[in-house]
Amino acid sequence: MLSGRKTRGSCGITRLTSLAGHANLAEMGRLPSEIVTPRLLLRLWRPADVAALGSAIEASFEHLRPWLEWMRFEPLSDKDRLQLINNGRAEWRNGGDANYGVFRDHVVVGGCGLHRRQGPGIMDLGYWIHADHTRRGYAVEIARGLTTAAFGLPGIERVEIHHDKANVRSRAIPRSLGFAAGPEQPDGIHSPGEVGIDCSWSISRADWNLHEWPSPVTRN
Repeated sequence: MLSGRKTRGSCGITRLTSLAGHANLAEMGRLPSEIVTPRLLLRLWRPADVAALGSAIEASFEHLRPWLEWMRFEPLSDKDRLQLINNGRAEWRNGGDANYGVFRDHVVVGGCGLHRRQGPGIMDLGYWIHADHTRRGYAVEIARGLTTAAFGLPGIERVEIHHDKANVRSRAIPRSLGFAAGPEQPDGIHSPGEVGIDCSWSISRADWNLHEWPSPVTRN
């Protein structure tokens, strides 16, 4: 199970994107470095995770390749993967996106991220699940924890999830969490499984607060 706008942060090893246009990121608050849900630990990727992340992506290659644009760059060298992890950590320190590894009992079961690329007051989230750990409800648990963390920041009034129309399994995640379906938009084909139609889902802070979700533990 995976979702996200095809590129960048859902892999947890984003390029260091430009922060131009977000000059007040520090004032907007920094996302947590860790999010603890009932079964999972979501934490920023660390340099020591290079080998484990590479192994998880390799084991999940055929599972992820149809839907995630960044998979076309795989396999990466350890040096390149380390650089991307360090870039992602630098962006987080500057108040930008957060890219997390997802762990259960110290084992990588996926990756996820929160991103500001949709504009002021909005965050979108993405996630991927290791091929050996699907169908365990992890995607819902991740998305719930990320959404709660996003609304923990001042000024965030909407959270979005995006996926290609052909990725039909991804629809169940936002729907189960009360996200509303938005308009479908042409988005180009970036990965082998896509049809080039972006499906968007969103929820407002007010609507999210109507639910009594278990609150994750967050650490800065």
